[in-house]
Amino acid sequence: MKILVTGSAGFIGHALSQRLLQRGDKVIGIDNLNDYYDVGLKKARLARLESHENFVNFKANLENAEAIATIFKEHQPRRVVNLAAQAGVRYSLKNPQAYVSANLEGFVNILEGCRHNEVEHLIYASSSSVYGSNTALPFSVHTNVDHPVSLYAASKKANELFAHTYSHLFSLPTTGLRFFTVYGPWGRPDMALYLFTKAILSGEPIDIFNNGNHRRDFTYIDDIVEGVLRTIDKVATPSDVFDSHNPDPATSKAPYRVFNIGGGNPVELMHYIETIESCLGKSALKNFLPMQAGDVAETSADVTALADYVGYKPETKIETGIARFVDWYRHYYKV
Repeated sequence: MKILVTGSAGFIGHALSQRLLQRGDKVIGIDNLNDYYDVGLKKARLARLESHENFVNFKANLENAEAIATIFKEHQPRRVVNLAAQAGVRYSLKNPQAYVSANLEGFVNILEGCRHNEVEHLIYASSSSVYGSNTALPFSVHTNVDHPVSLYAASKKANELFAHTYSHLFSLPTTGLRFFTVYGPWGRPDMALYLFTKAILSGEPIDIFNNGNHRRDFTYIDDIVEGVLRTIDKVATPSDVFDSHNPDPATSKAPYRVFNIGGGNPVELMHYIETIESCLGKSALKNFLPMQAGDVAETSADVTALADYVGYKPETKIETGIARFVDWYRHYYKV
């Protein structure tokens, strides 16, 4: 089928597009190639996709309503996966306007494109950050998420609310996926695995926030993509057991769903670092720092709902995933 993927030059968008093309789908990509991180890496990802005859890519900002409307009208995708966003919890403290433009205005333009072009299903990236100050672990999609602790998290929560409104008003099937700390080959340079690997190989110290007392539910990129693929193929439907007197945040009388995609096995940050050191054969110089504003101490995903719905849950062990990333990093940077 014809599928529109926003953020096609991004970490997850690139990996998802590869799988879609491999299974015979046609992919229309959108990416603005911004300089939030290394544009060269984004172009290298795109180059791997552009060798496929069923791939076409457009350089555009999601907040450019006219450009987005034109792409929808001319290409008429059957399904849409919105992965483009201004990412990063810490950066949202420095440049909040970027999140309003890309994550709010841009998402509404995607919703409008879906609404006016009879798109069968919209899948969009939410985030584990929406759980904010919640401390009941593991995080469940059936619990309240009204207490975000960063603007990035608030923008992702807003996406879920916008999606529900369109599902309700226009019967647009939407599925939100709350990603939990995605890592792996071709990953983002602003993420811990990339930063730590680069610093350790260069003999530079790594910054370890919260004095190393973080625990994260790391999710390998291939597991994320498999979950997204299965969700694309299962169009959201109204829940036949939804109770408006006791509403479930993850379902609705509208064709609306929200799921966690996480490893399901939180890992201590220090173990994560030890695994990187083992794969690199080199110890890290460690700079311990306090918790940063907008951060949370622990994430843990309850993936029961996703497993029940699409018959899948992530399984890649952290040792396997990190080893694959290190092999890719050494090859890509010729280290």
